[in-house]
Parts: sequence; C-alpha cells; structure tokens
Amino acid sequence: MNIHLAPMEGVVNARMRALLTQLGGIDRCVTEFVRVSGQLLPRRVFYRLCPELDNAGLTPSGIPVYMQLLGSDPACMADNAARAAELGAPGIDINFGCPAKCVNRHRGGSVLLDEPELVGEIVSSMRRAVPATTPVTAKIRLGYRDSGRLTEIVSAISEAGATELAVHARTRDDGYKPPAFWDQIAPLHALTTMPIIANGEVWNTKDYWQCRQESQSQQVMIGRGLLSTPDLAQQIKAEQAGNVPKPLDWLAILPLLEDLFSDCRQNCLPRHAGGPIKQWLGYLRRQYPEAQRLFENVKRLNCPDAIAAQLRSDRQANAA
Repeated sequence: MNIHLAPMEGVVNARMRALLTQLGGIDRCVTEFVRVSGQLLPRRVFYRLCPELDNAGLTPSGIPVYMQLLGSDPACMADNAARAAELGAPGIDINFGCPAKCVNRHRGGSVLLDEPELVGEIVSSMRRAVPATTPVTAKIRLGYRDSGRLTEIVSAISEAGATELAVHARTRDDGYKPPAFWDQIAPLHALTTMPIIANGEVWNTKDYWQCRQESQSQQVMIGRGLLSTPDLAQQIKAEQAGNVPKPLDWLAILPLLEDLFSDCRQNCLPRHAGGPIKQWLGYLRRQYPEAQRLFENVKRLNCPDAIAAQLRSDRQANAA
C-alpha cells in the first residue's frame, strides 16, 4: 500500500526528501510547487526545485519524485507540464490545494476549487500535453470555503483523465486545524475509477489505519507526521508486514540532523545554514522531548561553527 511524502512548501525540498526516503517506507515524493504564471519557464527553474531530474527523477534512494505545478492558465500549464516531462519527471502533479492567501489572490491553489470547470480544463490540457505513459495527478482539498462542490471537482478531474487524486481532508478555510474529515473522502470512490489518496492529520500508525478505514483509500499521503516521526512510513510498513515497529530513538535522529546541517553549510549562506535544522526541530519536538531541549539551545545561534558545536555536544550528552 503506497505511502506518499506530501509536498510541503518551504520544508520538503530535495535535501529533506533525500533524508526521509533513505529511512525506507516512502513510495513517492512530490516537489514543492513550480509557480506557472503566463510563460514557459526556463529549465533551470525545474532543476532548482527538482535536482533529482539529474538522477532520472529519483531520490538517492531510488524513490520517484513527481514535479508539481501550480497555476490557472490551461495552455501555459500544459506547456510547462510538457517541459517537465521532457526533462524526465516521472510524473506531473497539479496543486489545487495550497491555502496560502498570497497564492489564492493570484488564482492559484485552493481558490480554483470554486471553479470545477476550469480545474477540469487544466487537467485535460496537461494530460494531452505529456506522453500517455507519464502520470498526471492532482492534489485538492475538500473545497475552498466549504465542501459543497466536492463531487463536481472530483468528477471534473476524473473525466479530464487524471491518473490519481490526493485529497487533503479539510477545506481551505479549515486550514490545518484538526480534525481532518477522512470520512468525506469515502463517497468519492464511487465517482471514479482513479485511485484516491487520503491526506491530512496522520501523525502515527494508529492515525494511518484510522485514515485508511474512514476514507476507504488504499493510499495515504503524509507530511507533518513524517517530519515529526521520520521513520513513520517504515513503522507503517512493518505493521503491514505483521511485525512490531521499532521506532528510531533520539540517538538515531541526531545523525540525520547533522547530515542536514552539513549539507546546508555547503549550499547555503552562513547566516541561513541553521534555518533548516531549527525548522525541522520544530516538528521533531512533537515526538522527541530531546528535540525541544536542542531547539532551545540553537534557536538564537547564527554562527555555523556554534551550531555544529551544539550538535556535537548534544550527541555526546545523549550517548553518555
């Protein structure tokens, strides 16, 4: 049963995809969105957001990475989908779910859920623009203000030829506030033969199985849950195989943080090198009390050497 890593803007970039997929259990990733607004984008834009294109669209662990596009012009979206496919993206995903106000103001993301016909036109144009062997998938929420047009949206996407659909089980106005309404996904299976992937509020293996049951979906997409519990997909796969999961302890997490920081020191300006690990610690502290203590120790540090020293100190203290 497939587990997908959700495309979290500003968080799940190529270095994070590499770290999480190396732990096992994740079957597919999706990039942060490529904003399409009236022109065919240069190749460098696609490579910047998806450097995996240099590796046949796969993470270092061999997990496929679909390229996600966001926009409202069917023809322009189609042109850019064709370019992504030409560059070797294993699949093309369409973002109809982003709740950010700045994106919605410019007719991108979840605001389009109030226009099911346009959603269908976008999917259809992109489907025609890429080879038949290239999957075209979409990600939506239950609706914009409410879920009143959900069946229209799903039918439009299905009839336009989408390969799969991921549904974040909240509306745009719900934001990220719990709960996720997984049960509202279940009736959608009767509308289409395309697989529907359930998404939203899966933090542990219990949530995963409850999501599967309530949504009646065989596939689940997880975002924040995998950032707070990096081996969550591996735990789920262990349970699927009838085994008892052995969650990673904090000493196993620390090398991942150090790997991330090392990569950032090489590829970011010094003053920005600590940002990604501080951000990740913000998620990890939900699961690991040690992450909260480390976050308090590094949150005011900007010097890369000082942050590296704190990471080493934390590892030595926890190993003692």
